[in-house]
Amino acid sequence: MSATASVLPSASASAPSPSASARAGGAGGKGPTSTASAPAPAPAKVPGPGYDSAADAKALIQAAVRAAKADGRMVLLDFGANWCGNCKAADKVFAQPATSALLADDYHLVKVDIGGDSSANSALLRTYSPSGGTYTMPVLVVVSPSGATRVDTHASGNPALTADGINAFLRKWAP
Repeated sequence: MSATASVLPSASASAPSPSASARAGGAGGKGPTSTASAPAPAPAKVPGPGYDSAADAKALIQAAVRAAKADGRMVLLDFGANWCGNCKAADKVFAQPATSALLADDYHLVKVDIGGDSSANSALLRTYSPSGGTYTMPVLVVVSPSGATRVDTHASGNPALTADGINAFLRKWAP
C-alpha cells in the first residue's frame, strides 16, 4: 500500500478569524492605517472523514509544515485508520462547525492512514511519536511551524473524543 494522508492548505477566502488576524499582525481593524500589512491568511481547508490509503503522507506533511511556516498555524497530524472506531468518533467531531472552525483557523490538518500495510506511514508515526509500544488510535500530534513536535497524544493521552474534549485540546495547542 502507498502512503496515506489528506492535507489542507489554505482554501477559498472568507472572513478572517481574530486569531488569523492576530497572526498576520492585524489589530482587529483598530490599528493605524498608514502602514500596509499582509492580509490575514484564509482559513485552511479541513479534509473530510477517513484516511486516504493512496496519499503520499510524507509529502503532505512537508507541504503542511511549509504552509505553517508561511502563515503561523500549527500542523495537526492525525494518525489513524478507516476501521478504527475512535478515529471515526474524532472525525465526527472534526466535522462539527465549531471544531471545523478551530481547525481551519489554527491548524493544517494532515490525516495519515496507519491501518494498512504502509511501512512508510508507520515509520512516519514513529518519527513524530517515538515512544513506541502499542499505539492507541487516533494518535494526534501537534507540530509547530518550525517542524518541532509540541504534543503527541501517544505520550500525553488522547483528549476525550467529544466536541468539548477535542476543542479544548485544539485551543490549548493553537498558536
